[in-house]
Amino acid sequence: MPKAPTPRERVRAEFTREIKDAARRQLAADGPAGLSMRTLARDVGLVSASALYRYYPGRDALLTALIADAFDALGDAADAAAAAPAGDHPARWLAVCHAVRDWALAHPHEFALVHGSPVPGYAAPADTTGPGTRLPLLVGRLFAEAAAAGAYRPVGDPAVPAAARAALAPLLDRLPAELPDHLVVAALGAWSDLLGAVSLELFGHLARVTADGRPFFDHRMRRTGALHGLTAG
Repeated sequence: MPKAPTPRERVRAEFTREIKDAARRQLAADGPAGLSMRTLARDVGLVSASALYRYYPGRDALLTALIADAFDALGDAADAAAAAPAGDHPARWLAVCHAVRDWALAHPHEFALVHGSPVPGYAAPADTTGPGTRLPLLVGRLFAEAAAAGAYRPVGDPAVPAAARAALAPLLDRLPAELPDHLVVAALGAWSDLLGAVSLELFGHLARVTADGRPFFDHRMRRTGALHGLTAG
């Protein structure tokens, strides 16, 4: 049985949540470049910024925690949407797309933190790799499962040119050999199309293009799935 946290550990965990919540409010107001440990200390009732260093050794460590949390929250939403209907692969893809869009619209500043412009002076460490790859790996699994069920049929010639294959070698060489290169490329394309569609809407680039973003997004993601080879079986 896992050991129950001590009162001290529970207090620390609760205060860590308060710090993150205050940091997210600051992100919404000032953006990630404006995240200030001094302001954050004041917002959570600490006398000085140095007291925060018992929880996070600096701004970059706090940003890393916020980025990992955002990726995990987005991944949780996408995972839940992919659970059903298990046999309808285009429907599963569409459910994941809407879950990503819904999460992004509900958490615009967190989506911008992980999928917007890089934060000046910040380099994401390896700690963010696992959470950050959850969504693309999920899309990859959807396509692999569709292929195994005969519900993935590439449109046109799916062959990946040698130059493109070489460019993707760092990824492709880590994946199971039985996965066709064109299947991986299709999943990558679908993932990037999804993030592009959400970003265009979230950052206001479709404000004068669509009167209602949801039906246009739904149509576009259905077409994206079909164009990348997903079928009903």
